Amino acid sequence: MSASGRVALSRIENVVFGQSATDAVPAQVEQWGAGRVLILASRTLNTTTACVTDIANALGDRCVSVVDGVPEHTPSTAVMQLTARARELDVDAIVTVGGGTLVDAAKAVRMCLANGATSVEDLAGAHQPGGTAPRLPTVRQLSVPTTLSAAEFTGIAGVTDEATHSKALWRQPEIAPDSVVLDPAITRHTPEWLFLSTGLRAVDHAVEGFCALSANDYTDTQAARGFSLLLHGLAAVSNDPDNVEARLNCQLGAWMGMCPLASGIPMGASHGIGYVLGASYGVPHGYTSCVMLPAVLEWNAELNRARQHELLSRAGVSAGEASDVVRGLVRSLKLPDTLGALGVSPDGDGEIAVRSMTTPWVPWNPRPVAGPEQIREILALAR
Repeated sequence: MSASGRVALSRIENVVFGQSATDAVPAQVEQWGAGRVLILASRTLNTTTACVTDIANALGDRCVSVVDGVPEHTPSTAVMQLTARARELDVDAIVTVGGGTLVDAAKAVRMCLANGATSVEDLAGAHQPGGTAPRLPTVRQLSVPTTLSAAEFTGIAGVTDEATHSKALWRQPEIAPDSVVLDPAITRHTPEWLFLSTGLRAVDHAVEGFCALSANDYTDTQAARGFSLLLHGLAAVSNDPDNVEARLNCQLGAWMGMCPLASGIPMGASHGIGYVLGASYGVPHGYTSCVMLPAVLEWNAELNRARQHELLSRAGVSAGEASDVVRGLVRSLKLPDTLGALGVSPDGDGEIAVRSMTTPWVPWNPRPVAGPEQIREILALAR
């Protein structure tokens, strides 16, 4: 843990938790005075449940359109299509009802709208830490997450370039949603594998944030509490999917676990390798964390075992290695725990290793990663 540092405070105005989205969304939109609202929704949620329709009906004439079916990993083509649609509708607010892909898509669309962008290349400056764009978003964003990826708590949007199969991070504090509504009841419609696996993604945020060399007392407190809530909450939801209290605890844990990244603390090799697995192999982000976080913890333990043990202690886990605790959680939730289970062949390890070295997070891993060969060592632990 660093004895000095800097905490970047979120631009999020408020987080409403434990309330119905049908009630909370219209109240916030009315407070903003927004009159042309675009809803970006999960296709499954929109076509198999009344959740999205109920929110749209509650908004009344203020809802000008509902769009669903944004592809996973937020491809740039989809971002520009959504931007064109939002521009045509002259929207003044976007409400997302779904997972992290939708949240990131809305962030990117708002930035494109503010700058008249017609291609992602028009916003190259947004890809850099501290990068600037000519204008910052004026369109409001409210996110109702249905997974635990916690993308709604950061000013970062991951946008995938289909041509290169790589993910660019658009980093602008101002693109974080203005408001977040954590409605645990709506998550009961999320497929179990998706809710639980994104819960492991949330664990990944908390663990890599706590273990980061630049972590501080503020982020440690949030990350450790988030980790504890997730450990117990995910197990409880797995045992009883109708346990709404446990679902809310998972949502709160995901929020707290995201605190380090949202505050400017970098992630590590699990996130870096996970970006490559997602962009190049189409592996859902939750699954990448299920497989890579235990392997990275095991590889890092040579350097930071005491730090990992401190996290376990704060979460009330009295014995064992952090890698074993996380791997045990993954297995207890019946989620994939090896690269083989994800269909990723060892033949691709060389390419994965090289590409991982170009991601934003690998250079910040607490145990220095000197080159692709060390990434291959981590991949071997995930086999």
